[in-house]
Amino acid sequence: MLPGVTIGELIKKLVIAVCAAFLCALSMNLFLVPAHVYAAGINGAAQLISDILLDSAHIHLSIGLLVLILNMPIALLGWFKVGKSFTLFSFITVVLTSFFLTVLPLHPLSSDLLLNSIFGGMISAIGVGVALKYGISTGGLDIIAIYLTRRNRNASSGKYFLILNGIIIVIAGVVYEWQYALYTLISRFVNSYVIDMIHTKYQKLTVMTVTGESERLTKAIQDQFDRGMTVIPSYGGFTGSKKTTLMIVISHYELYKIERLIKTIDPNAFTNILETNKIIGTFHTEEQQRAVQAMKHGDHTQKVQKTLGYQDYEHFQKLFHSSAVK
Repeated sequence: MLPGVTIGELIKKLVIAVCAAFLCALSMNLFLVPAHVYAAGINGAAQLISDILLDSAHIHLSIGLLVLILNMPIALLGWFKVGKSFTLFSFITVVLTSFFLTVLPLHPLSSDLLLNSIFGGMISAIGVGVALKYGISTGGLDIIAIYLTRRNRNASSGKYFLILNGIIIVIAGVVYEWQYALYTLISRFVNSYVIDMIHTKYQKLTVMTVTGESERLTKAIQDQFDRGMTVIPSYGGFTGSKKTTLMIVISHYELYKIERLIKTIDPNAFTNILETNKIIGTFHTEEQQRAVQAMKHGDHTQKVQKTLGYQDYEHFQKLFHSSAVK
């Protein structure tokens, strides 16, 4: 059992992973693959490699198998550098997508390139959007983009998505006809638009919660997220009752988890979720959050210090020491 994940939550995430994988595979086998319109990310890369191998060397490798092979080194990167829970559910979705791509028949529903582009992008976006809404990734570029963003804090993961997907589109245009690359762009636009309708495209969000259970909620957030927050004394404009507003910045992958946490501790809390375009200051990654948790339990190894950096390490060391003295 994963830490902090109940059996009910595990079952729910597995069901979401199955649905997301099925929709992604369905969109490819019914719309995108027959039309030579390329999917986003690693699925699109696998699709392109399969086409090039078949056309140039007459080697047939199934797209499902290539999706699995290409995602394996990415899963290892994610396991050690991004987060174990996030990577595990992402890889489960990848394995299921590979399975569905293999068992579902290639059956074009239309010969119209535009219809295939629109419906292929829309159906895959429903799968991806629902997965993201429940804190699951469909693997591939998500993990790479998060890792690269952590190495370069001044860049957004959206930039890496654009670059990596752009490479696939350009290669498709050079090797095959440019019309397929242009229809792939249309499919990507539809895909992004639908995902934004279901979930949020913003990598970071500001959560403002007005609650009467500030102490319990603050402790729970610190225990599960290790994120700093701003505590603002408030009162109800209509009732005049004393309240507390908690303001915290999270990644969009943490949105589902924090929504559940707030609802569990204070079902009557009023929560406003705002889009955050830029942060100036400290924002801890999942790896850094684990290092803070380790310090809470007395782990002051060199690895922890390296993960947090000298300044943050000293800050938390003093913070936990003063808490212990109290």
